[in-house]
Amino acid sequence: MQDFGLSIWSDNNFVIEDDTVNINHASKPSLLKITQEIREKGYKGPLLLRFPHLIQKQISSLFESFEKAKQEFQYQGSFQAVFPLKVNQFPNFIDALMAVSENYSYGLEAGSKAELIIAISKTPIGAPITVNGFKDKEMISLCFIAAKMGHNITVTIEGLGELETIIEVNREFNAAVENPVIPKIGVRIRLHSSGIGIWAKSGGYSSKFGLTSTELLEAYEMLKNHDLLSQLWMIHFHIGSQMGDIAPLKKALREAGNIYAELKKRGADALGAINIGGGLAVEYSQHEGNQERNYSLQEFANDVVYLMQEISKSKGVAEPDIFTESGRYIAASHSVLVAPVLELFSQEYTAKGLRLKEKNPPLIEELYALFNTISREHAREYLHDALDHMESLLTLFDLGYIDLEDRSNTEILVNLIIKKAIALLQNEDSNELKKLQDRIQEKYLVNFSAFQSLPDFWGLKQHFPVMPLDKLQTKPTNPASIWDITCDSDGEIGFNRDLPLYLHDIDVSKEEYFLAFFLTGAYQEVLGMKHNLFTHPTECVIAFDEAGDYHIEKLIEAQNLMDVLDDLDYDTKSIDTTLKLRISESPYLSADEKREVLGKLYLFLSENSYLKTIQANDETRKKYENSN
Repeated sequence: MQDFGLSIWSDNNFVIEDDTVNINHASKPSLLKITQEIREKGYKGPLLLRFPHLIQKQISSLFESFEKAKQEFQYQGSFQAVFPLKVNQFPNFIDALMAVSENYSYGLEAGSKAELIIAISKTPIGAPITVNGFKDKEMISLCFIAAKMGHNITVTIEGLGELETIIEVNREFNAAVENPVIPKIGVRIRLHSSGIGIWAKSGGYSSKFGLTSTELLEAYEMLKNHDLLSQLWMIHFHIGSQMGDIAPLKKALREAGNIYAELKKRGADALGAINIGGGLAVEYSQHEGNQERNYSLQEFANDVVYLMQEISKSKGVAEPDIFTESGRYIAASHSVLVAPVLELFSQEYTAKGLRLKEKNPPLIEELYALFNTISREHAREYLHDALDHMESLLTLFDLGYIDLEDRSNTEILVNLIIKKAIALLQNEDSNELKKLQDRIQEKYLVNFSAFQSLPDFWGLKQHFPVMPLDKLQTKPTNPASIWDITCDSDGEIGFNRDLPLYLHDIDVSKEEYFLAFFLTGAYQEVLGMKHNLFTHPTECVIAFDEAGDYHIEKLIEAQNLMDVLDDLDYDTKSIDTTLKLRISESPYLSADEKREVLGKLYLFLSENSYLKTIQANDETRKKYENSN
């Protein structure tokens, strides 16, 4: 059985049963069954499936790990967490997040005015809200309004200018108020410590955000001089997303912990929390020995609690409350992108495609003999002979000595010989055979846009686990490249001989073959771009009732063509009028044909941009089977 690295990346969220990949929860339905049920309702193209129980699992694991660490070290501070909205702002996710986290006083983090409105409206009163990023007077005023609503909100200062604005807004909101309500204030510090990998620049002295030590001292004096020191509640830092190595975090914790203690000793009596930001990594790897994370969640929690306690004791200050803003860890696993394969591009290289003549060039006759007589004993020798013959035959074609049919026969025979040789020598792990897989890789055209649904792959080469929904009892043999349907050569997940993906050799004219892309719930949706005007795929929530049965809920279809154009500020009414006029004035159509064409046009305009999976009808299928 091929598990596609399930044991490495899935955290036991999915299992293989009865030849399909199934959800390892409640009644354990297969992803294939859910996909087919949705498609039977008429929804084609890619599907995004959301699983709220996986959001709940991640939140529970996070809180339970820190609670266990607190108990082990007898830590006196509390643990709190917020979800950074920049990771996924889609309502089907946020609504589920808030619903499953209600027992944890779990809040939201906002980095823009629009996100702040989501946080204020969705976070329960009393649960924490943190506000990061650059802010103007209007955004800070919204924070004051949220505080007056009763929200437990902390405004993180990114620069001294923001603190000046807080002082100004406080004067405007509370000058004549007997009992002023002011948001808590946090200070983001620019650490010397930095992370590693793609997002390392989030930390360190060259980072975009945070106050230097000199600015921090100046901020302290400003707060003191304006009677706001009692609002200084939190120290905040962030050293990068997807921290694969625990060591940089430990260094940053020591640095931030000492800054916290120094401020406490200086007189910041209300200071009581340290926010370690996000960065808790997700394991995306499908291959042994290529893991992206070198620590467990419990190790992460233990290190944070232990180091904060150690520094607090050594400095003689109270142990701070610990905040995290881990978004990737919470959101990544909750969604699965499912898309159908439309075509396999190399299936013309079959014995049926040969156009052999009564008299063929000698080298082609030799290739044909190699193909028919290759065995394991001679596989490597025949392989070398075939590659040598191909070079000679291509040279003969360039010189005009053989024709196009001969060239086609050469390509087919060499490809077939390579496939046979690799199959015969599959137990040999040689660089030569790995290189040959690049030459025979199958191109799978898949009905999705990498730019829309996997932008981190396109922009950052972040790999996501990929596997078919079924045929998992059958060993896949095709080295696979995945092509999306955009007209852009970057829309390809190419075959990597060091991290290979093998898929099944299937006939899409006779059966559907679906690929699932996992761990897509963090960043991919909000970063997705409308390249070629492909939009967010059709999405739905898969919820389970108390009996363990699943239900397909909150289904939102991908935007139709006119809605997409409307989003780009096209005058869709004008487009509609123009299309009608051009059909009505066409000299090539009769009156009846005009009505028919107009009806078809409106049908097409009501659809989304993704392609339809074309299944062969019974008559076509019979012809195909008879030809075999």
